[in-house]
Amino acid sequence: MELERITTHTKPVDRAPSWHVIDADGERLGRLASRVANVLQGKDKADYSRHQLSGDFVIVVNASKIDISGNKRTQKIYYRHTGYVGHLRQRSFDEMLERFPGRVIELAVKGMLPRNRLGRQMFRRLKVYGGAEHPHEAQVNSGLGKPKQAPAAAATRTRRKAAVKIEESVSVAEKVQADAAPAANQEEKA
Repeated sequence: MELERITTHTKPVDRAPSWHVIDADGERLGRLASRVANVLQGKDKADYSRHQLSGDFVIVVNASKIDISGNKRTQKIYYRHTGYVGHLRQRSFDEMLERFPGRVIELAVKGMLPRNRLGRQMFRRLKVYGGAEHPHEAQVNSGLGKPKQAPAAAATRTRRKAAVKIEESVSVAEKVQADAAPAANQEEKA
C-alpha cells in the first residue's frame, strides 16, 4: 500500500504580497527585528513555504526612536571593513543611530534572514525610514478602496463613440451653415 503525496504549495504568481507599516517608536531592537523577519519570510501565513518568496513588504518608520536594553547604547559596536589592509572601522550604537538610523534595524533584520539568494530577495522587501513619513502610501492603501467597476459593455462603448461622432458631425454642419450664412448676407448686400 502506497501513500499518496498530497502536499501542495501556493504558486508565486498566485501570491499577492501586502504591505505592513510598523512603528519603531519605543520598541526594542531585537523584538522588532524578529517580528519583521517573520513577516518578510512569510512565517505568519498559513501557506508558508521556506523555498519560496512568500513574505510581504515591510515599512519601518521612526527608526531613530528605537530602544535598546542595558548599556548597549555605548557597548554595542558595529564593525565594517573598507577593503584596505588594516582599515577596520567601528561605531557604537549611539553613533550609528545618530548617523544612520535605518541601518541599525536593517542589520538586525538581515542577521535573522537566510543567507542565500532567497534571503537577499526578502531583504529587498524591507524599507526603513528614520522619520514618521514614507513614500509608499499608495502601495499601503492599494486594495483598501472600493473595487474598480467593470468596464462598460462593448455595445455601450460603441454607442457612446457613435453618439460623440454624431455630435461632432452636427457641430461641424452647424459651423459650415454659420460660415455660409454671413457669406450669403454679404452677397445679398452686394
